[in-house]
Amino acid sequence: MLSKTLIVNGIARDIVADGETTLADILRKNLSLTGTKVGCDTGHCGACSVIVDTKLIRSCSYKFKRLKQHATITTIEGVGTPDNLHPLQLAWILHGGAQCGFCTPGFIVSAKALLDLNPNPTREDVRDWFQKHKNACRCTGYKQLTDSVMDAAAVMRGDKDIKTLSWEMPEDQRIWGTRYPKPSAVARVTGMTDFGADKILKMPEDTLHMALVQAEVSHANIISIDTTEAEKMEGVFKVVTHKDVPGKNRITGLITFPTNKGDGWDRPILCDEKVFQYGDALAIVCADTEAHAKAAVSKVKVELEQLPEYMNAPAAMDDNAMEIHPGTPNIYFEQTVKKGEDTQNIFEKAPVVVEDDFYTQRQPHMPIEPDVGFAYFDDEERLVVHSKSVGLYLHHAMVAPGIGIEADKLVLVQNPAGGTFGYKFNPTMEALLGVAALATKRPVALCYSYVQQQIYTGKRSPWFSHLKLAADTSGKLLAMDSDWTVDHGPYSEFGDLLTLRGAQFIGSGYNIPSINGIGRCVATNHAWGAAFRGFGAPEGEFGSEVLMDELAEKLGMDPLELRYANVYRKGSTTPTGQEPEVYSLPEMIDILRPIYKEAQAKASANSTEMVKHGVGVSIGIICAGLDGPDHGSADIELNEDNTVTLYTTWEDHGQGADSGTTCTAHEALRPLKLMPEDIRLVLNDTGRCPDGGPAGGSRSQVIVGNAIVDACKKLLAGLKTDDGAFRTYDQMVEEGLPLRYSGSWTAPAEACGLDGQGNPFVFYMYGLFMAEVAVTLETGVTEVEKMTLVADIGTVGNKLIVDGQMYGGIAQGIGMALFEDFEDIKKHSTMLGAGFPYIKQIPDDMDLIYVETPRKEGPFGASGVGELPLTTPHAAVINAITQACGVRITKLPARPEKVLAALKNQ
Repeated sequence: MLSKTLIVNGIARDIVADGETTLADILRKNLSLTGTKVGCDTGHCGACSVIVDTKLIRSCSYKFKRLKQHATITTIEGVGTPDNLHPLQLAWILHGGAQCGFCTPGFIVSAKALLDLNPNPTREDVRDWFQKHKNACRCTGYKQLTDSVMDAAAVMRGDKDIKTLSWEMPEDQRIWGTRYPKPSAVARVTGMTDFGADKILKMPEDTLHMALVQAEVSHANIISIDTTEAEKMEGVFKVVTHKDVPGKNRITGLITFPTNKGDGWDRPILCDEKVFQYGDALAIVCADTEAHAKAAVSKVKVELEQLPEYMNAPAAMDDNAMEIHPGTPNIYFEQTVKKGEDTQNIFEKAPVVVEDDFYTQRQPHMPIEPDVGFAYFDDEERLVVHSKSVGLYLHHAMVAPGIGIEADKLVLVQNPAGGTFGYKFNPTMEALLGVAALATKRPVALCYSYVQQQIYTGKRSPWFSHLKLAADTSGKLLAMDSDWTVDHGPYSEFGDLLTLRGAQFIGSGYNIPSINGIGRCVATNHAWGAAFRGFGAPEGEFGSEVLMDELAEKLGMDPLELRYANVYRKGSTTPTGQEPEVYSLPEMIDILRPIYKEAQAKASANSTEMVKHGVGVSIGIICAGLDGPDHGSADIELNEDNTVTLYTTWEDHGQGADSGTTCTAHEALRPLKLMPEDIRLVLNDTGRCPDGGPAGGSRSQVIVGNAIVDACKKLLAGLKTDDGAFRTYDQMVEEGLPLRYSGSWTAPAEACGLDGQGNPFVFYMYGLFMAEVAVTLETGVTEVEKMTLVADIGTVGNKLIVDGQMYGGIAQGIGMALFEDFEDIKKHSTMLGAGFPYIKQIPDDMDLIYVETPRKEGPFGASGVGELPLTTPHAAVINAITQACGVRITKLPARPEKVLAALKNQ
């Protein structure tokens, strides 16, 4: 043990600790300075950045023994406080730099270290600094972070007044449609938001820490699991296996499609008979400390009989492949789409036909915060599970029978989440926490390592597609054939719904009179398929958008003009036969056209023999809402001080649920002349809130938003007197009138039939992407120099939040196009190995243009937001590569070696 005095944020602190203890643990556990976050725990994400003796370091890999006596340390808590914010923190709030907020403290501390050394940096200086120090963000797209540093630096130099870093309430007191900062921004920029691991540090002393015994093969029969030696290890309270689970020991996929050949009960909580994928949980060690729990994991003896591993859909579809789930064929769901006339005759007669094969990869979500959660029994003997869930009531139904608990005895709560991007639409550790708490009767906690985050949470399901288009000589589309295969891993939950998305979105954006297609969902032994931002649109529309460029090339037409000739206009229908709710695509192309022509001229002028520049475009369409009559609920309550409290489950991936709920309720309650801070939020707790539904399918703003409006209307009606005034709380009580009002809304839609035809969604979002790239011919390296997005998401409710969603989604699309993959389980189990894009891989130059077409059914004209920016930016990048150097990459990602090989084969 070592004893040292450290000067932490200007205060002398005496520390006694083992020399191998990381500085992050010293700060978080010894000093309770939890503003310093730990993400990857390998020094690759920068969330743990602090300043030691004027030098920026990553504290998760910096050992206590390296610190000098009286070392000076600055953490986020020493940068500024809620009532005395540093200019960097003010700028972060103003520009929306804190989305989920998990990486925010590390970025702000890193920026402070930069400005201490260089008070007048250029934008490139800022980007170089964050790249060098591995400050990683998955939410923002980085642009607004650079904006924040530049503005803060100007204020600190005296070039700008600090007042320029504050948001001002408009004279009309209306925040809808403004850049109103999210209510939780101050907490996030000061490091005071408690994420899951922070909350665990503050749990009762008798909390047991969990460590998982996980499979290190991808397919096997289980012969035996022996916990005897592990249970003798120091600090171990119990080792939980499937024998300790009182319920069905399965997570249900809630199968609703009658043609699904499985029953949905295919995912074990703790494996009992088989291992289905690498990382499957076989047992849970529960001990007094995390270190003791992890030490005992290796003492659990597991005997397996290895089986053939089917690591992709073609392998699992082979005639000789065994059934991964005995009794259920590996191809367990099929979806057709049939629109218009028979396509065979059309293709035989069409003057122009193009077809190609496409592949979109197993993209990892890569939030900076690994999965984390805890559970305990409350005073009502209810099991309360805290996690990053973005589908609380959905997950409640999926895990309660498997855990073996009555529904009214289970409460699910969402912690502030350090990004999810869809992986938490599926339950991950909720059931594990539940069975451990039931088995031990103690509070329990589980933190995944980053490797566990990679191998044991869901990924975007790979798609193998073959598409075919027919057109006349003018470029008018006549027909499309589509065939798509979804590699959904071993667990079926939402696989059928994802497969349906192929019928709904392949070819989306264009009036294609006749469509014939079939898709299938396949069980494999690779990582299980989870929702990922876009859910089917990035996979399905990638092929149709690249094929549109191939058609343009064959016709000798400009790719943008080919799109213009075929996009939705009155009389057009979607692939499902539905009439679009708005027809803004022609206007959007008209807006982009002069920008596009200027970009093409620039690309031509800048191209050299060594570096070729190109411009690519794509159209992206996606729904806002779940299929059919999607429903949500919300409550509003008048408080004693005449403020209100809003209750609902508008779960937060990190996108800004607090902003969405506040802005929507504030607009609905404008007659009361409330300030935004008069709207208190109780969100995402099934024990206290009505069911708003899951935060998926970009549904929250439209479905939950309409429910909030409905509740607010009812409150206003209840408060209103005969003379048009509004009652106070005291008057309501005196008259015996209700104080709480329930609102709800159901989308007037109908699900698609077996032929893929129907009116499944009320709301859609429309995007037009343009990518400008440079390809270095010697290396095959592609650099995205600029992205432009023209978007129609209806009325923009909060431009600050929407801009952040757009920048972040585009950045993830660039990652999908060029870097990201989870194919090699061991190689891709780290951020670096999986191709995480840092700031220099994402362009600083991103332009957003909004075409606001109010939606009739939307709350104040809004549609959805979050998934649009990740519909097809990757297709625009790929199309730009072709325009630059003539090679067409149809299988993602387009890593340099793939581009280089294609260049050599020209």
